[in-house]
Amino acid sequence: MQRRTLLLFSSAAALAGGSCTVCLLRRRREPPRAMVFNSLPDQLRFPRAPGRVAMMALDRELRASEAAGQLRQLARGIGLARTGGVSAALALGSSVFTRHDRRPSGLVEMPIFAGDLLDPGQSHGDVLVQVAGERADQVRKTVERLQAAVPGWRVRWRIDGFRAENRVEGGRGLARNPFHFTEGFGNPASEREMAERALVRAGQGEPDWAVGGSYQVVRIIRFATELWDKDSVHEQERIIGRRRDGRWLDGAPRDEEPNFAADPKGRLTPLNAHVRLAAPDRRNPPPLVRRSYTYDRGNGDTGLIFSCFQRDLVRGFEAVQKRLEGEAMAKYILTTGGGYFFVPPPGDAWIDAVASAR
Repeated sequence: MQRRTLLLFSSAAALAGGSCTVCLLRRRREPPRAMVFNSLPDQLRFPRAPGRVAMMALDRELRASEAAGQLRQLARGIGLARTGGVSAALALGSSVFTRHDRRPSGLVEMPIFAGDLLDPGQSHGDVLVQVAGERADQVRKTVERLQAAVPGWRVRWRIDGFRAENRVEGGRGLARNPFHFTEGFGNPASEREMAERALVRAGQGEPDWAVGGSYQVVRIIRFATELWDKDSVHEQERIIGRRRDGRWLDGAPRDEEPNFAADPKGRLTPLNAHVRLAAPDRRNPPPLVRRSYTYDRGNGDTGLIFSCFQRDLVRGFEAVQKRLEGEAMAKYILTTGGGYFFVPPPGDAWIDAVASAR
């Protein structure tokens, strides 16, 4: 049976953990790193992502007169779930807004890109909830408690994931994906650069309440692992554009930048290699931060829960996705679900923004 596929060889929804205003007020009492650290979404605060995750998209009919209370109930449930080393956070889908002037300007339903085969039952949603921890049983029990605490919210879709060989090297969180390659080298190594790539700024054309938030993309990408494993390691490395351990094909160490300009015909690194298309100028990387997980639902359904954060979807994820059209890896991967979401900034201004948009 022939399998069509498409990959973002990459590597996920969170409430930001501090206020930019508070950071400025504390400038003289806290070091710069602490200010940046406190402004990042929960999921980006540490280089090493939690080893296990459950992502759930929830739906609910929000009536104008009850919306604020229903959203506060959800926020309380997520807050109570953050115990025992388990984190819980949310992000908002475009469908939760009915007034465009209250919605983040770039927040739309995730479009279908070339090669996608989106399952409506595994895509989009009013709210994305993410529960993460180090043990699968902890995550599962937290999800059960959370669902019991927020009756009325229906699970649209759910997927569980893990990070194989989860570790930190050079300040970057790394993990091995189902194609046996280590990923995460393209992420920034400092909280300051993470904030620069991920957080919405004032003057960016967003509603005031959204400043300090972040756009999140989730893509459920099925990997044709049996087909992939029939290729030699040499061929796999040319498709990716790196060695399995992260070294570059032109001989550059993995912590340095390859000189693609010196290889204009793709003799060393093919022109349709994943990493070359995704970031043709390695000195100016795509303005996004990735936090992805592997999933395995059995019966050969294995792949990547790709997740990334950025302050601008067009310049971040969408620019990379368009460059990847026609990549050599396309026949090995297939995107079947996910969505666009917006991680709200600290506080509860987002609740009033959503409630007033009904």
